[in-house]
Amino acid sequence: MFSYILRRIVGMVPILLVITVIAFLFVHLTPGDPIRIMYGAEIDQETYQQMRAREGFDDPMVVQYGRYMMNMLQGDFGISYRTRSNVSDEIIRRFGYTFVLTVLSMIWALVIGITVGIISATRRNSWMDRTGMVTTITALSIPEFWFGLMIMQIFAVQLGWFPTSGSGTWIHLMLPSLTLGFGVAATIVRFTRSSMLEVLREDYVRTARAKGQSERVVVWSHVLRNALIPVVTMSGLQFGFLIGGAVVVEQVFAWPGLGSYLIDSILNRDYPVIQALILLFSFQFLVINLLVDISYAWLNPQIRYH
Repeated sequence: MFSYILRRIVGMVPILLVITVIAFLFVHLTPGDPIRIMYGAEIDQETYQQMRAREGFDDPMVVQYGRYMMNMLQGDFGISYRTRSNVSDEIIRRFGYTFVLTVLSMIWALVIGITVGIISATRRNSWMDRTGMVTTITALSIPEFWFGLMIMQIFAVQLGWFPTSGSGTWIHLMLPSLTLGFGVAATIVRFTRSSMLEVLREDYVRTARAKGQSERVVVWSHVLRNALIPVVTMSGLQFGFLIGGAVVVEQVFAWPGLGSYLIDSILNRDYPVIQALILLFSFQFLVINLLVDISYAWLNPQIRYH
């Protein structure tokens, strides 16, 4: 297992290197001049040239990329063009907000998704199964920003149960976490149901029933553990998407996480921030995939990595 994990970690290095190249080219080839955005269109030409020289924009692209990589390898992601603050410090400060939001969203999604999926599979073609499937299709069809605005209007504006935006207490987390986990829960329901139905047709399940074991024991002891393997795979991928995909929800609820930070940085062509966040989201996704693969050995002892 250790050698497998080590190989996976080493394999991340070239992937992250390619991502740095893509992120660097993406931000530098995107139309827009960060100097004009920072200082306004009225800046005089002499000052404009001085600012470009100070930020290194007059150097060839290869030189700029080399400087970026040298600084990054030393743990320096640069200074934000917009706020003049250290990018690493700002990311560390905001990461906790995004992480807490995505973890709570994933908890909602797993609890609701697996529970509804099990009920739908064990009561196939019943009214509960049909209701669950209709609800999941509806949830997958609704855009996150629209759902967020609707529950904000109902539970925050009309009923006054929750604040409309901001952060500070666990109450501020409720609406954005439900919004972010809503679509993921629907996906987990579908995966859990289909995986459960497939396992329920296996011979060892019929054997367990023939031995007189109760349906509850069959489902929870024999079926669920084997059915969870594809669900864990999909949930891990969804969690990776949630961390990078909380952009819209954070904007709707004014949540001070990495998503809103990324949007503000893109609008202001804040190159150091955009590059750092793209690399961070990619690294998180690779780590989550590794953790998902490792979890297979825990769910199924027959799986061994060498």
